[in-house]
Amino acid sequence: MTRWASLVVTRKWWVLVLAVLAVIVSGVWGTGVFSKLSQGGFIDPGSESAEVAQIVEDNLGPQTPDIIAIYTPPEGKTLEDIGPAVTENLTAFENEVPTHSVNSYWSTEGAAKAQMTSTDGSMASAAITVDPDAGINVANFNDLLPKLEVPGVDVQFAGNSVVGVAFNNRLQSDLVLAEGIALPVTLVLLVFIFGGLVAAAVPVFVGLLSIFSALATLRLLTLFTDVSSFAINVTSLLGLGLAIDYGLFIVGRFREELDSGASPLEATKRTVLTAGRTVLFSGLLLICAFSGMLVFPQDVIKSLGFGAIAAVASAALLSLTAVPALLAILGHRINALSWRKDAAKRGEERARKFWGSVVTRVMGKPVAVAVTIVIGLLVLAAPLTKATLGEVTYTALPESDSARTATDTLVNEFPTTGNGATVILRGVDGSPPTPADGTAVAAKAQGIDGVSQATMVGASADMAAVQVTYSEGADTDQQSDVVSSLRALDPPDGTEILVGGGQATVDDGNAAITEWLPVMVAIMVISTLILLFLAFGSIVLPIKAVLMAGISLAATFGVLTFVFQLGHGAGLLGVSPSPLEPTFVVLILAVVFGLSTDYEVFLMSRMVEARSEGASTEDAVKFGAERTGRIVTAAAMLLVIVTGAFTISGLSIMRFLGVGMIVALIVDATVVRMLLVPSLVKLMGEANWWAPKWMKRVHEKVGIGH
Repeated sequence: MTRWASLVVTRKWWVLVLAVLAVIVSGVWGTGVFSKLSQGGFIDPGSESAEVAQIVEDNLGPQTPDIIAIYTPPEGKTLEDIGPAVTENLTAFENEVPTHSVNSYWSTEGAAKAQMTSTDGSMASAAITVDPDAGINVANFNDLLPKLEVPGVDVQFAGNSVVGVAFNNRLQSDLVLAEGIALPVTLVLLVFIFGGLVAAAVPVFVGLLSIFSALATLRLLTLFTDVSSFAINVTSLLGLGLAIDYGLFIVGRFREELDSGASPLEATKRTVLTAGRTVLFSGLLLICAFSGMLVFPQDVIKSLGFGAIAAVASAALLSLTAVPALLAILGHRINALSWRKDAAKRGEERARKFWGSVVTRVMGKPVAVAVTIVIGLLVLAAPLTKATLGEVTYTALPESDSARTATDTLVNEFPTTGNGATVILRGVDGSPPTPADGTAVAAKAQGIDGVSQATMVGASADMAAVQVTYSEGADTDQQSDVVSSLRALDPPDGTEILVGGGQATVDDGNAAITEWLPVMVAIMVISTLILLFLAFGSIVLPIKAVLMAGISLAATFGVLTFVFQLGHGAGLLGVSPSPLEPTFVVLILAVVFGLSTDYEVFLMSRMVEARSEGASTEDAVKFGAERTGRIVTAAAMLLVIVTGAFTISGLSIMRFLGVGMIVALIVDATVVRMLLVPSLVKLMGEANWWAPKWMKRVHEKVGIGH
């Protein structure tokens, strides 16, 4: 860090120009990521349901249509009247667009025809499956839909791909809107925090660069793995928020060094060696937290993890290159364009006086403060005992979205075709199952409570497929019970039973998350304990940091369960109560744990700094709170603005993420970090700094410092 600080100061223009050019050029290339995003990735590829899906596709072809067009005749016309025009249109579409299959009410007979007719006979559907090798992607998919429109006939479009593209389009527009709101609001707040426009502009400038960096990183990741469309918003806004937070921390320390009488170049060096070291360490902690997401088998969680790691890395890297180089160039001009000459100094003095007073009062009654806060947080966490996991469905789209409207029509007005489980009967000794075996399994399935029909729908050289339809009105719990019962059936001799389908896929995905979640938590906790020990030389402070992160998480998820699952206040947010979406539960867990330990580092680094200079525990706590109280709360407030922009999204799951971040940041950066932590440090006294002698020797040799 010492060598890097000297390099930044002596080559400040080179460092700044190279950093900015590299980010902008790569960011322009990164804008191509939008056409390469995936709408899938929620499936555990190693699960039984995924194996069933692959077997069915290999033997029977794709079974899930990309587009379901719902046609409604004009007043005075019947389905038969519009049949010729619709059929002609579908034939033209099939000739123009590479398709795997095109089936409609007008081209089928018997049960299939009935399934493609609405229950009141007023609407009919067509199911189109695009050739998977045709090169159809997010960028050109919407061009297909107008080709299916028939003049004079009302048409709605549903289907998995239609809904997926709707999600992608909504995420893109939400990102533009969120950044358009977050950046100017953040700039205004920073002007008030710093008392001047130039100082405020530096973190925002780095935040803008972080957006370009995020796009470039995600585009690079698409060359090696699937990247979820949700990763764009998460990576961009998380990178923006962290870059602004880190910029705030570094600029604040730079101005503090200038006020102490240091020259601009010397102030830059000291800033890199102190605040820069803390930012680097903070970034490492966050990367360790997000690395835990990489253990899950679902591609969507991995891509969110990779994206979050990229956001942290780019924010930290820019904060250690572009920011100090720019500060070295600006020097005392960092205080330019202030509304009064001593605005920054007076603001800092008021903040130190306020937080010093708060912490002094807290340490005066540490037991009362600690007990009161812990009880309050446990009350917030209480609803967590009722939490259940669900899935992302089309209902996450806003009610006005055409894809949601069409899917609502399909679900409510058409027979429940496809709403069931797929049972595969497969030979285990090399011999295929007989038709009698398939019939026997269908008969057993028919007798399960919650099943309305079970029919053998296909067979090949080594397998037989049975389609099981759930009883009308069966909820997700009842469907899960059916899946479990099907998997418990005794197969005919020489065969095995595999069960797939929609609910089986959800159950398998949630089971994988439940299985791997302890591994993720272990990675986060162990890496955090090790890194914090290397930083502070104590085993008490790291354990306390992990426990504080845990109580912040419990309170956050308690509030989320109370609102999004139990429905208290859900109407105010415009969302429908539903089980918690597991992918975003994992993401919030990683983000909140990382930020919690992040703010702990900001606060404790100044406490340890004072302690190493001979201060008592009480004086060290007061010094740390005075120097970082304003920065930590301001950083949290700015991150609330940036990540809180998720709440304006039309997607309920993004609102879930936004509310979770707002609650977590408010609870952690104020109640926990500035009230609970000082009270606990006071209560533990000298024990805060304790570690066995052998660990102290280890820290002396390999410790990171503060």
